[in-house]
This record gives sequence, structure tokens and C-alpha cells, in this order.
Amino acid sequence: MGWRARTRMTEIRHAVVDPPAQTVAPTRPLPLNLLRLARPSQWAKSVFVLAGPVYFLADAGLEAGGRVIVPALIAAGAFALASSACYVINDLLDVERDRMHPRKRTRPIARGEVSQAQALWFAAALLAAAIGLVLLIPGPERTWLALSVSVYVANVMVYSFVLKRVVIADVIGLSVGFVLRVLGGCAAVGVEPSSWLLNCTFFLAMFLAFGKRLGERRTMGENAADARAVQSMYTDELLRMAVVVNAVAALLTYSAYVQDRAAGFTLGFNLLWLTVLPATYCLLRCIVLLEKGVYDDPTELAARDRPFQVGLALFVALTVVLVVQPGFELGAGGAASL
Repeated sequence: MGWRARTRMTEIRHAVVDPPAQTVAPTRPLPLNLLRLARPSQWAKSVFVLAGPVYFLADAGLEAGGRVIVPALIAAGAFALASSACYVINDLLDVERDRMHPRKRTRPIARGEVSQAQALWFAAALLAAAIGLVLLIPGPERTWLALSVSVYVANVMVYSFVLKRVVIADVIGLSVGFVLRVLGGCAAVGVEPSSWLLNCTFFLAMFLAFGKRLGERRTMGENAADARAVQSMYTDELLRMAVVVNAVAALLTYSAYVQDRAAGFTLGFNLLWLTVLPATYCLLRCIVLLEKGVYDDPTELAARDRPFQVGLALFVALTVVLVVQPGFELGAGGAASL
């Protein structure tokens, strides 16, 4: 284990044995605390909103970029703001449990740096801003995007109030949120998502959610249930199996897509197959680091682990180069086929 991993493990162990964070006087200006409360690092999940439009361009060609790029970015912004509002509400509901978690106890509400009244007003402002972005989309696409964002918020509320305490259903609820992001992105640009796109998104999201629970058990041990009640119903063996099963399902789904699109990317051999290599590396590295307890959240891992970032960058670069390469005669698949 490298020095970074050892340092991270030491920090987590110290955090677990320390007493929970108490309410403190704000140490930074309110706007900065509100920004932290919105969790801008989680906005990276809006990349799922862009998946459908990006693969649509692979079929329609770059000339369609003018009508696709702006609506897709607006949709991504709307989901980012809506998700931030949902995070604020979830933090309000979980404030006591967050104070028992080695990382979550530093959140602004748990530390008392943002009052509950301020948090509620901030959540309302974020939702209003998300609605404002949706209204920028013209035509019937606006209605479908509004429906996607609304169902997404409703799904998160059901999760926060009910599903997060129901074993397996908690993970399915979170994963549906990612699928709704994909549907929203496709709705914003008026394309139909394929089964490849939805299946791969769902299994990948299941992998991330189960991985987060496994990471928490590795970093917190017996205290994991104090921070997340549903952890009392999971076991290490079940989470390991669920993580591996969903990683395999995501890879097999993507591999089947690669095989299905071979006619559009073959130049001596199916060049799109090259993207399977960094995809496999990223998923397996994620499993290794979560199993070791180096990270307790795949999102945190993606933001901090350099080898993972290199693998992800290689996957994105290969995909972009291949899908926009004008020399290929792309197959006539679904409009938004991943």
C-alpha cells in the first residue's frame, strides 16, 4: 500500500474514534458554506445527462452539434442544480447521522455553519434556478425535460424519506436517478435513448452505489450502521458480490454495444473495442481501492485518484476521437445508442 493510501487510512481511523463533530461558529463566509452545501463536486454526475447527446452525434454527425450542444448543457445544469437542492434536503434529514460519519460530519449543516432555515431557503432557490434553466428549452423538449427533472426530484425525495432504509431498494432508487439523468439529456435534444444506454447506466450506477456502501464498511467498520441505518442489513460478503456482479453486468453491456456497432468502427478490426480496456481498468481499480478502504465513495475516488483519472481520460479521449471521426461510416443504430 502506497503512502497516500496509508495516510488516508490513518485519517479515517482517527476520524472514527474521535467524538462526533459538534456545532461550531462558522469559520468561513455564508456564501462559501452554501457552496459547500451544494456539493459542486457531485455535479460531475451530470456527465450522464450528456451521454445520449454525445452518442447521438456519432450517428447524426458533427453538423447536428449546433442544435444539440446547448440544450444538452442546459439540461446538465438543470440536473446539477436540482441534485444540489436534493442534497441539501437530505443533509437536513440526516444531520444527526452525518455527525457520526468520519467525512460527512464536516458538512456545513452537521457542523452548524448553516442553519436549518438557511438551508431550506437555499434548497428552494436551487430548485427555482433548475426550473429557470428548464424553461430555456424550446418546444416539446421542454415538457419532457421538465418531466424528467420532476421525476428525478420525486425519486430522490422517496429515497430520502423511505428507500434509504430498505435494503437493495435503496441502491435501486439511487440508480434510477442516474437513468433519469440520461433520459433528461435525451429529452432535451429530442432523441430516443436505446436499451444499451439505459442498461449500461443502470448497472454502472448500481456498481457505484454498492461500492459506496462497501467503502463505508471498510472505513468505518462496525460504526457504518451509525452513519447509514441500512448498513445493518448488509454484510461484507453481500456487498462484495453485488459490486462485482454489477461491474461485470456494466462491462458486458458495454462490450455487447461495442460488438453491435462493429460495422461502423471497423478499420482492420473494431477500433471501438479499444475503449473496453480503460473502462475495465477503471472499474477494477475502483473495486480494489474500495475493498482496501482507501476511499469510502467512488465519487471521491474519481476526484482524487490519479491512475483512475488517467484511465477515465483515456476512455473519454478514445470515445470522442472514434465517434467524431468523419472517416468512419457509422452504422444506423438508435439515435442515442450507448
